[in-house]
Order: sequence, then structure tokens, then C-alpha cells
Amino acid sequence: MQDVSGAWLMTSLAPKPIMVALMQTASTLPVFLLSLPAGAMADVADRRRLLILFQLWMTVGAATLGVLTVGGLTTPLVLLVLTFVLQIGGALSGPAWQAIVPELVPRGDLPAAVALGAMGFNLSRAVGPALGGLVAAAFGPGAVFLLNAASFLGVVVVVGRWHRIAPESALPTERFLSAIRAGMRYVIHAPELHAFLIRAFLFAFCASALWGLLPLLVRTELGLGSFGYGVLLGCLGAGAVVAALVLPKVRQRFSAEHLVTLAQLLFAMVLVALAVLHNSLLVGIAMGAAGVAWLSLFSTLITGVQLAVPSWVRGRVMASYGIVFFGGLAGGSVLWGTVASFVDIPATLLIAALALGAALLFGLRYRMPVAENLDLRPSARWSETARIVEPRPDQGPVLVTVEYRIDPGSSREFARAMQGMRRIRLRDGAIEWGLFHDTADLARYVEFFIVESWLDHLRQHERFTVSDRATAKLVQSFHVGETPPVASHMLYAYGSEPES
Repeated sequence: MQDVSGAWLMTSLAPKPIMVALMQTASTLPVFLLSLPAGAMADVADRRRLLILFQLWMTVGAATLGVLTVGGLTTPLVLLVLTFVLQIGGALSGPAWQAIVPELVPRGDLPAAVALGAMGFNLSRAVGPALGGLVAAAFGPGAVFLLNAASFLGVVVVVGRWHRIAPESALPTERFLSAIRAGMRYVIHAPELHAFLIRAFLFAFCASALWGLLPLLVRTELGLGSFGYGVLLGCLGAGAVVAALVLPKVRQRFSAEHLVTLAQLLFAMVLVALAVLHNSLLVGIAMGAAGVAWLSLFSTLITGVQLAVPSWVRGRVMASYGIVFFGGLAGGSVLWGTVASFVDIPATLLIAALALGAALLFGLRYRMPVAENLDLRPSARWSETARIVEPRPDQGPVLVTVEYRIDPGSSREFARAMQGMRRIRLRDGAIEWGLFHDTADLARYVEFFIVESWLDHLRQHERFTVSDRATAKLVQSFHVGETPPVASHMLYAYGSEPES
């Protein structure tokens, strides 16, 4: 209701393609800017308290916009700014919302839970726009904004009644800035995530043409009012609900890769249909198909990312996904709004459809992994080494070396296998990694990695997963020594002295 009333109000205040498209940018840019700090907060703070705090933030933002609009004081700039402020709360709470889903259901039920959540969201998208258009037509957009403000208080009550059981850890909570850096390292060095992120960005960038230009398409090409605009968005939501109902059976027949490809093709066809159709009924059918494509792709990508990451970094990874996806929506909205200023709206939609079709070529290069096969439970693989002194948690940097004995004839295969260990070390906290061999002893190889502190190294022990064992076993299969590989831990010599 908020989205449809805000976009429709802008068509009255400033009926220009770029201004209407900027509404989409104002709604999505906060996610792009704030998702990473929000993800860090979701992983290091109490997610329940965060959700309550930011719901109250959005209550204030929506109420302010409602009061100003009822008083006739809302200008295009005020509408953009307060939409941006309102969505700051959504951006800061988004990673926490997504990260709590695996806390509520078993891992095996996660795909169904994500689809159920998406169905609830899209059911509201089916009913909300039509209801929002009706209320806006009867009482004005300001009434919708005030109703939205009241709705956040209902969410506060629901979250307040949730008795969350926080995951336990023997180590202290990460600091905020350190948590952000750890999240960035994980995303960079977790190649199983890259295909999801790239596919999400390309789709969002091209698909944003529909969201950014639909209000003007409805008003100028179809000649409909705010209620008709709401009904068309309702058709999209209804299509998404239908997709959520049938998606579990569809997943049994198609892989995630095929689902994303088919959904992307369907959405490109919808953009073509919107560009050439002028019958409201046919456009409504096309919007229903858009809902099917949107929900299928969105749910599949979100589920894949959720299954591919462990709990300790889930909020930050979901924040990175939000940056990529909503950054694509925000940037694409500006681009397609600018293009529509030089050519007409149907031509812009056709260009976006071509771009979305061309983006399918990247699927050949970035294929999505089968995340369901990953076992991300912590694996207590490393045993404690003997130490004369016990380092303090903040001491560092720490240099860790592991010495291997390798048959020289297997050196190339061993070096390739060690690339998997490199990704694990860097993903879980190392800031530098290397592998060296001894010129005087061709069988001697030394792996080294550096972490910022002793506490960060202890966290590496916690973050090693059951699925990582396969990489470790492959590496150790090359070791020909009579004893296991020898690990050593060294503290930076110019740091403070360790406690004896």
C-alpha cells in the first residue's frame, strides 16, 4: 500500500519518467548503502531487539510522511527524502529478518519456509496495491501512509512475543568493524556464493525497468487511475502466490539452475508484452506471469544463499545479497528512467527485455552450486597445540605454519588441492596465505597464513565446517610423512609480550 501510494503520488507531483523512477531508487538505495553494516549488526547483536528498534524507526518515518501529505506539505523532494528515510529502517532490519529463518525451522524445511515467507509477502503484494489504490482514491495517499505507520506497531507486538534462543559460542562476540571485515572476506573467498550474487544483480538491474516505469505506463499508455495501478500490482502479487504454491513440486523436476533460467526468460517475455500490449486485461495477465517469474527466481536464489552459508556469518552474507540485488534495482531504475526520457516507455521496456535475455549468457559462466549438499555444522578438526605461554585474545598478528611431506611427483596435484585450503583459511579469517617448498628438501612444503589476533585464530577453529573436511582430507592424502602435518603458531615479535 505504501509503495503504490508513494509512486502514484509522485505521478501527480512530478509526472516525469526520471522522477517516478527515482522513487524506486529511493526505496532501494538504502539497502545498497546500509546492508553490510546491517548484516554485521544482525550477526553480533540480538536480532530480536534489532527488529523491534527498526520497526519503531519506520513507524516514525511513515507517520511523518502521512502527516505532511494530509497537510498538503509534501513536495517531490520531501516524498523522495522521507521514502529514503523510511527504507533506511527496512534496510537495517532486512538482514536480521532473513537470518532468523534458519533459527525458526530445521534445515530440511528451509526451502519451504523461504517460499512460505515469500508467499506471505506476495499475498500482501496481491491485496495491498489494490487496497492502497482504493484508499488513496477515497481518502488520499496521506491516509495510506498513516495506516502503514500503525501497521509497524503490530509487527513490534509479534516480534516482542518471540522468545529467541541465541546460538552459543565459547568466544566473545565480534566487534562491529571486525565483523564487517570478516563478512567481506567471507563473501570474497566463498566461490559458491558468487554465482548467486552475479545472477541476482543482472536480473535485478534489467527487471527494474518494470518497477521503475510501471506507474507511468499505467497512467500514460493504459489511461488507468491509482486503483487500476493497484489492481495490476495485485495481479503480480497473485501470480507470485500461485508460484509459491506450486514451487515445491516444480523443484522436484527442475534444478535451481534451470528454475532461474526459465524465470529470467519468462520475465523478459513479460517486458516485451508490456511494451506492445494496450489491453488492460492482457496486461494484467502479463503481470501475473511476472509475479510467477519474480517469486520463482527470488525464492530460488534466497534459498540457495541461505543453504550455502553457516550461521555465524549468515546476516552479513544476506546483507551482501541485498546490496547486490537492491543495488541492481536502484541503479537500473535510474538508467531506465533516463533512457525513457529520450525514447518512449515501450521502447525502453523492449531494450530492458533484450538486456535481460543477454544476461542469460552469464549463466553459462556462473553456474549455481547444489547448496543442499553442504554440511555447515562446525567441525572440531583442529586439536590444541602445546604452548609454553597462553596468548591474550587481542594479541597478534598470529602466523600459523603447517609443514607437509609430499612426494615430488605429486607436487602439482598437491598445489592445486591446496587452493581449496587457501579459500577456507581466507574465508574464515586469514588476511594472508601462502604455500612454499624447500629448495634443499623437495618433499618439504610449508603452508602459512596470518590472522589479525589470537582470538581471530580461535574463531577459525569454530568456523571450520563438516563440508570442509573433504578439502582437508584431500590435502592430507598427499602427505607421506610418518607423523601428521606439523602446525606451529607464532606471535608478532614486535607486539606486546605474552603473559607467562
